[in-house]
Amino acid sequence: MMKNIMKYSLIFIMILHSCSEEKQDKQPVPFIEPSAYLALGDSYTIGQSVEEKDRFPVLLTQDLNKRGNPYKPPKIIAKTGWTTDELKDAIIEENIDNNYDLVTLLIGVNNQYRGRDVEEFRVQFAELLDMAITFAKGQKENVIVISIPDWGVSPFAENRDREKIGEEIDLYNQVKEEVSLAKNVAFVNITDVSRSALGKPEFFANDGLHFSGKMHQLWVDEIFTQYFNKTGNNE
Repeated sequence: MMKNIMKYSLIFIMILHSCSEEKQDKQPVPFIEPSAYLALGDSYTIGQSVEEKDRFPVLLTQDLNKRGNPYKPPKIIAKTGWTTDELKDAIIEENIDNNYDLVTLLIGVNNQYRGRDVEEFRVQFAELLDMAITFAKGQKENVIVISIPDWGVSPFAENRDREKIGEEIDLYNQVKEEVSLAKNVAFVNITDVSRSALGKPEFFANDGLHFSGKMHQLWVDEIFTQYFNKTGNNE
């Protein structure tokens, strides 16, 4: 009799344990609010002449999600041809929320293309960077300044002075890096990898000037190498 009581007691305990485990298995998974990303810039940010899925902000978001860091689709404020002052005007008009977890800023190629004064660029870029920091909740570590790619290596520039274009872009990038470091903001160099596209049609869009989605992905790889992998912000 005692053996039967012990036997049934053990069975009852096992059933209770099984039900408890089943209940635990059915516990809801906590919801993680996806992070918000704001991309500011010009044709390189909006992805002129490439499909939306091949824009570097979209590719960056996808890669962050793959690494277990959920992000909403990026908000992009960029337009082909914009200079620093035109981007600033557009930002003011947008009335942007100051609640972003990541902000990238890639601007300056049209200042160079139009022959604008470099010191004027320094002042305007510094203003834009201050705005970007504000949009990132005031967290400087969540802002990334991205260097200007070298369009001088494009088929479009074949009959132009490639060396001069490269020197001017280097000068603008030097200003961007100086301002960024002075404000303790990360600076990511994608100019060097853009120059590796010289003579390689697959890295250019159909317009022969802007870079293809394949190059945009290389920019994303550089952002991870030079920023996320060093800061651990992708973990």
